[in-house]
Amino acid sequence: MNVKTKVLCIGAGYVGGPTMTVIADKCPHIQVTVVDINQARIDAWNSDSLPIYEPGLDEVVRRARGRNLFFSTDVASAIKDADIIFVSVNTPTKTFGQGAGKASDLQYWEKTARQILEVSTSNKIIVEKSTLPVRTAAAMERILNSNDKGLHFEVLSNPEFLAEGTAIQDLLNPDRVLIGSHQTESGLAACKQVVDIYANWVSRDRILTTNLWSSELTKLTANAFLAQRISSINSISALCERTGADVDEVAYVMGKDSRIGSKFLKASIGFGGSCFKKDILNLVYLCSYYGLPEVAAYWESVVQINEWQTHRFVARMLEHMFNTIAGKRIAVFGFAFKANTGDTRESPANLVVRDLLEEQAHPVVTDPKAIPDAKRDLKDVLDKVLFVEDEYKAAEKAHAVVICTEWQQYSKLDWQRIYDNMEKPAFVFDGRNILDAGALRQIGFEVISVGKGIAE
Repeated sequence: MNVKTKVLCIGAGYVGGPTMTVIADKCPHIQVTVVDINQARIDAWNSDSLPIYEPGLDEVVRRARGRNLFFSTDVASAIKDADIIFVSVNTPTKTFGQGAGKASDLQYWEKTARQILEVSTSNKIIVEKSTLPVRTAAAMERILNSNDKGLHFEVLSNPEFLAEGTAIQDLLNPDRVLIGSHQTESGLAACKQVVDIYANWVSRDRILTTNLWSSELTKLTANAFLAQRISSINSISALCERTGADVDEVAYVMGKDSRIGSKFLKASIGFGGSCFKKDILNLVYLCSYYGLPEVAAYWESVVQINEWQTHRFVARMLEHMFNTIAGKRIAVFGFAFKANTGDTRESPANLVVRDLLEEQAHPVVTDPKAIPDAKRDLKDVLDKVLFVEDEYKAAEKAHAVVICTEWQQYSKLDWQRIYDNMEKPAFVFDGRNILDAGALRQIGFEVISVGKGIAE
């Protein structure tokens, strides 16, 4: 590897920041720069209070920052100096025009491509790190290689497969690294340069190479399949509740089938996060665009089941709390979309709180990491929601506790203390099935879990 290789990442978010941090840590001979137009975010990356919470991230940043890892807002200079540019800008779902609600909004991505073209004075490898619709690379190539500077830009796809809460471990010990390129001499040569970066710590048999379009589509498909498993088991959880079956037992036995496996078969109030819903809806839009309405309808049903599951959870609360929760204090334990992250994007808790407000309940939100983001997400109803960091105080005088995030600390709380300070009958609605329902019933709680009848 050329010791003078300069790697740049445009975008300092949940993907770009951790990914480049690990690359810098494992490749001290490579200069890694992360740029973003958000000054506050870059300031945070350069401080002791990083802009995102991810277990293990602090330690990796401290090892590499200032040595060969740099964070900056000087986008133009960084682009000009870079040999390899990872593009990790936001690609949210469109909220306007054609494809609104499903298609990816690529305006930030296109602006980045045009800025790369404007300031570049040498050939570069451009690596798509953002999740993008299949064949987006073709559009990027048209923009970049339409230049009159005599420059050549080789565009690759290197999708991320990170799970928030375990992102650093996923980067250090990935199941696979995928790199897609054109199967041309220049495309394969560029691909090898990126392969060689990851090969500093990832075994070669886990670095997979494909053509460009397969790589782009694989990311959307992988997330769609994972989400489909969750929606599938959640649909069965509803049937379990009606028939007396136990969804955990059903999932356990199913998972023993080597053809199925056990992962992503945990029934809950639904999936969240920045990827699943966005990527599935993008897949739906692509299927419709390419004239495959039946395929589009199939994948759209995965999202519909997910939202139905969350609404159904609140409806079940109503059913067990005497068909009214108006005026009742409901403690919502967890607002992050999953444990070990402060990310609240598409969190089921958001829907739960809003459904509670529709029933004129008084929700009290507690979460060890996500209260700032929760306040942002609920800014339109901020005057109707309380936010309390301490779980015991959140549950005081509450009629019910609702588990929305699988923080392990919730299973270690003094539930006798919580019960003693709640209104009676005291309900626990375990939306993640992480609590010992039998032990809670011995205390006196009425416990309702996902995919289980009352007797359990």
